[in-house]
Amino acid sequence: MFALGKEVIANSTIATFAAFGSFAMLLLVDFGGPLRERLQAQATLALVASALVCRGTLVSQTTWLAAVTMALVGFGVIFAGVVSSVLAGASTSLLLAFILPVTLPGPAASIPDRLAGWGMAAGAAFLAVALLWPTPSRGPLRSATTAACRALAARLRAEVAFVLSDREPFEHERDHAIKQSDAAIVALRRVFLATPYRPASLSTAGRATVRLVDELYWLSAIVAQAASRPADGAPVNRDVCAVKSAAAVVLDRGADLLSLTGGDCTELHAAIDELRGSLARMEQRATAELHVGDFVTSLDPSFRAQELGFAVTSIAGNIDLAAAAERRSWLQRLLGRQPEGIAGTFSAAQQRATAHVDRNSVWLHNSVRGAVGLALAVVVANEAGVQHSFWVVLGALSVLRSNALNTGQNVLRALAGTVAGFVVGGALLELIGTDTTLLWILLPIAILFAGFAPAAISFAAGQAAFTLTLVFLYNIIQPVGWKVGLLRVEDIAIGCGVSLLVGLLFWPRGAAPALRRALAQAYVDSVDYLASAVDFGMRRCDFDAGAIDDPETDATHAAAAARRLDDTFRSYLAERGAKPIPLAEMTSLVSGIGGLRLAADAVLDIWQHEDGSLGGDRSAARVELLRSSELVKRWYEDLAASLRDGRRPREPLAHDKAADGRLLDAVRRDLQGSDGKASATAVRMIWTGDHLDAVRRLQRLIVEPVAVAVED
Repeated sequence: MFALGKEVIANSTIATFAAFGSFAMLLLVDFGGPLRERLQAQATLALVASALVCRGTLVSQTTWLAAVTMALVGFGVIFAGVVSSVLAGASTSLLLAFILPVTLPGPAASIPDRLAGWGMAAGAAFLAVALLWPTPSRGPLRSATTAACRALAARLRAEVAFVLSDREPFEHERDHAIKQSDAAIVALRRVFLATPYRPASLSTAGRATVRLVDELYWLSAIVAQAASRPADGAPVNRDVCAVKSAAAVVLDRGADLLSLTGGDCTELHAAIDELRGSLARMEQRATAELHVGDFVTSLDPSFRAQELGFAVTSIAGNIDLAAAAERRSWLQRLLGRQPEGIAGTFSAAQQRATAHVDRNSVWLHNSVRGAVGLALAVVVANEAGVQHSFWVVLGALSVLRSNALNTGQNVLRALAGTVAGFVVGGALLELIGTDTTLLWILLPIAILFAGFAPAAISFAAGQAAFTLTLVFLYNIIQPVGWKVGLLRVEDIAIGCGVSLLVGLLFWPRGAAPALRRALAQAYVDSVDYLASAVDFGMRRCDFDAGAIDDPETDATHAAAAARRLDDTFRSYLAERGAKPIPLAEMTSLVSGIGGLRLAADAVLDIWQHEDGSLGGDRSAARVELLRSSELVKRWYEDLAASLRDGRRPREPLAHDKAADGRLLDAVRRDLQGSDGKASATAVRMIWTGDHLDAVRRLQRLIVEPVAVAVED
């Protein structure tokens, strides 16, 4: 495109915008997903970038207007990344589409030439994405999710075979399946955290797939806890085995759907119905056959199976939504028609953006920092009278990071790389002289190196290759020799200085303190949701207890806090330097949030079909469960306070056997039939207590990582 603009059309403006447009559309962005989605994203990027080219040109001749508009555009583009990974991945390309015209002052009459160059680049990029070495349609997250579903299904089948058989060979198969499933979950978590932004597009299928990550991680923990074999002589609970076998079938059918695009859900629906039937039969058997006094020992396997069944049903529901979204016709997509049970694109975007309108949001901090830094760079570049103000602003964009220390580190690497590229380019120009033919030969080689060097070698190597590319490019347009490289070194140094100043002034402590604050808020909001779910269940089982409050608001707050935590955690992982907490322990802290929220979801699911019609006084049992819920809530609130205040957390709550006894007495006295058998309400109350106990046991897994975090 550069050659077409320079040699055929003979217009340096078209050539310049065609060259940098190609960088923006191909080297600075890489959309994933099926080919159709990638092409749609490329087309959308081209349209938005064209609008930014026009806007940048219109404000380019007035410094204050250019700076203010740069701040607004910079904030909007960077902050929009919270909405989807597609926007986050395209942010640098979009910013380049505005930085280039706003730093090359020109009249409105120059817009057609600039748009022509950018349009040529967009067209070439569209064809390149479609025809040249197209990437696989299956994204890495979806592939890892599929593998995790299959591995967990194999583990469940192996454990059922082991429990039902006395033959020792099944022990080896079970152990192998456990290793495979553990490895699959680790791989899923690694893929999910591999990018500096949450890998979630605004597409319905993309949103549903991302939900699976926490659910599969939680399911893995449930499966591990439910894997014990009955003691010698103890009867095998065949209802529990039936639930596990049905769950394995659901996971396999779900994996089959994930491996396709828009597959038929008939087999998945049949498997879900069978799982629900197995769960209903298990609950009926527990209700009909178990005496209240035996709850502590005999209901534990059925509770684990109920917990497992709920998790697998939730996973299957999200897979079903993803497949239903992919089966929509182009007209349904155009009209924005969503599968039942999932919010529309606009609603999802609004929820994600609203979640980060919070003073503790790292993404909000970075958006403000980026906007101020880019605007200040525009002012400095114009007032300093540098020859290529574009490089001042681009230099500031390149090195801005989440704290002053890392910004300073990137300053050094950017300058070192730029100097290296200048030295190599200057030496080559001395040898080549004014022979532009050799420059045309070397230019694509330099571009190729600039494309893969940042990831394959280092940030500094990428800067060197990019400098070399620009030395060749500008000497083709107007041969001036090595001076182009020297000017780039000067301009980059100014831009780096601006970014370092902004990094020192705005939130200079980085992501680690922000991560502690985000963890604290997420634990508070998540345990509030759990307490609200328990209260919902207690009022649901006895309408005389008063009005039932819908826990949806608490669920929304918990989800928003979890999104902020996820983005903060990614910023923490992306920061250079030693991490004070081992990654495994920090991951446990972050995953604990998902455990709390999913436990709340499970409690709500238990009580959805309770109508409160059974006779008997539920007040004593309600009091015990609400008391346990309040104790758990206070402990997690104290944990959050220790994260904020930098003090060591208190010890986890001990198992309160006296409270268990009081709950059982209340259930025995008030919620059993005349024959001493348990009622369905009694079973649900015991299961609610089990969920609270599971959340209590979670405390031991997170208290030490918190202690290490606050000592940092």
